[in-house]
Amino acid sequence: MSEASTNHRRHQLILMPSGRRGDVAHADTLLDAARQLGVELESICGGRQTCGKCLVAPEFGQFPKHHITSAPEHLSPPDADEQIYAEKHGLDLSRERLACAVHLLGDALLHIPESSLARKQVVRKEAGDLAIDLKPAVQMVYVAVPPAELGGRGDWPRLKAALAEQWNLPDLTIDPHLLPHIQTTLRETNGAVTATIWHNREVIRLEPGYAESLYGLAIDIGSTTLAGHLCDLRTGAVIATETMMNPQVRYGEDLISRISYATEPQGMSRMHHAIVRAINDLSKNAAEAAGIAPHEITDMVLVGNTVMHHLMLGINPVEIGHLPFALATDDALDLQARDLGFKTIHEGARVHLLPCVAGYVGADNVAVLLAEYPHLDEGITLVVDIGTNAEILLCQGERILSASSPTGPAFEGAQITHGQRAAAGAIERVRIVDGGVRYKVVGDARWNDELNEGESLRPTGICGSGIIEIVAELFTAGLISGHGKFVEDAADRSDRIRLHGRLGEFVLAAADESATGSEIVITQKDIRAIQLAKAALYSGVRLLMDHLGIQAVDRIRLAGAFGSYIDPLYAMRIGLIPDCALDRVTAVGNAAGDGARIALLNVDQRQMIQDLVRRVEYVETAAESNFQEYFVDALLLPHAVDAFPHLDQIGGWE
Repeated sequence: MSEASTNHRRHQLILMPSGRRGDVAHADTLLDAARQLGVELESICGGRQTCGKCLVAPEFGQFPKHHITSAPEHLSPPDADEQIYAEKHGLDLSRERLACAVHLLGDALLHIPESSLARKQVVRKEAGDLAIDLKPAVQMVYVAVPPAELGGRGDWPRLKAALAEQWNLPDLTIDPHLLPHIQTTLRETNGAVTATIWHNREVIRLEPGYAESLYGLAIDIGSTTLAGHLCDLRTGAVIATETMMNPQVRYGEDLISRISYATEPQGMSRMHHAIVRAINDLSKNAAEAAGIAPHEITDMVLVGNTVMHHLMLGINPVEIGHLPFALATDDALDLQARDLGFKTIHEGARVHLLPCVAGYVGADNVAVLLAEYPHLDEGITLVVDIGTNAEILLCQGERILSASSPTGPAFEGAQITHGQRAAAGAIERVRIVDGGVRYKVVGDARWNDELNEGESLRPTGICGSGIIEIVAELFTAGLISGHGKFVEDAADRSDRIRLHGRLGEFVLAAADESATGSEIVITQKDIRAIQLAKAALYSGVRLLMDHLGIQAVDRIRLAGAFGSYIDPLYAMRIGLIPDCALDRVTAVGNAAGDGARIALLNVDQRQMIQDLVRRVEYVETAAESNFQEYFVDALLLPHAVDAFPHLDQIGGWE
């Protein structure tokens, strides 16, 4: 092949976790290629291979979902400058490369760490204000141990006896990892030590003299995002909240994709080690943000859906992928952090996993139940945790019903032509006025028509809340039908609409106003992706309502990072949620993270939720005979059959 023909070749480049993909010219640097796809990487040195801010992690292997093979030879080998940088900074070039130094020679899939992004991810999972009775699983006690005597008892028996006598803590055991250090610790302060005790049963940490640092970490392992809340277990205060993208996204954006990837050679191992590394990094970052040492963390609570639960434990989730969707275990678990590979926190730290329900309904849904107590409400309460996999709770009196729906990643911006997650520059609010469009972007409170002359919001794409609003606005304006298709005269009514036969697209931002230099559009395919996602969620809710024998709900709580920032009016206008008085639809934030925090701060709540889970009635939507019928009905905007009287009262329909 001639040099000229080689230079005209183009290759597929896929960037995770954003999901951006496109054709890139042969031999372009990864730094330039990422920019072409709208992903801006840090490069303080301007590509001189000196700042190290543009690190990327290549992933090699076959990726059937993306129809590519990513191989080491598809990237140029390290040159002398990159090798010098790697040696100086301890960089493993088999795992990470400098994007400014690498030229693309074939198809490739890259993971872009959040730290390499010029526009950092905005993850809206904050710790809510909770009133929690403080009773953690670990406690610290200061004890004076008598000195050793000739022919007397050993150090541990004397410490054990002192704890029983001075603190009424009989029959304690000791974590074996402490035994090699117990003598040094006791001698350092003449037997005066502070012991950290787990569940009044086991000594897991010993510190010389008096100490009072007692910290715990509650982590919600989402399919897309990890959110961790570092708490002072002596006061209950949240001293740091850290978030990061789930690195498993590179192996599959939804649960089914990850289950499928787990069957590939090394697939299970890669996903397990990726999430373990992520939890280690999150723990370290949270500790640094709070100004404490990571090893001061001695207790941890983890929640997540059943696939995340199994992958974190090193259990292949393949059995969850087919009937009868069996779990290896649905019990609450108490484990040692070191056995799970958590090396940044204290080596004696304990990890508690809340119980799962069944199928895809995991410990995150149980944590929502713990945080919200919807079964104690008067009337009928629906709680929906909207994410890549939506978890649903429907409660009336003593009855608690639960299900999950595979909404997929469309609400997170994936599968959308110019979709992205909620990072700075993403369009998050949309209004159609007289065929024109107004929008806001993440990170700027102004509408695009409120700017000074010469200014632009420079949108980079559109995130989940914006996608819902543009679909609802197009429908409300009569530019698309209930079937989600552009109406015949749509192009005559708005110069932002282009029709191509039966298909069409709406231009949200022109090329000269976007940050990428390309138009940002919503296509017929994008609208269909939202219809499929919202139909999956709504049909799951409808099935639970059937099982409860009801036709309407009294209140709706929207949980999760995405659920917290969608406008209830727009969610109802597209039929994402059933009809309800809008003033009774509320966002409750990261309820799963709040539930994990409750379990971290109060050990009695752990037992309470284990008892409550036994009352939950699980409904497997995939096995329900009416699911397909309900799904088809829910594809229409807002719905083919169900009424929305509260929307009718508002009006605004054309």
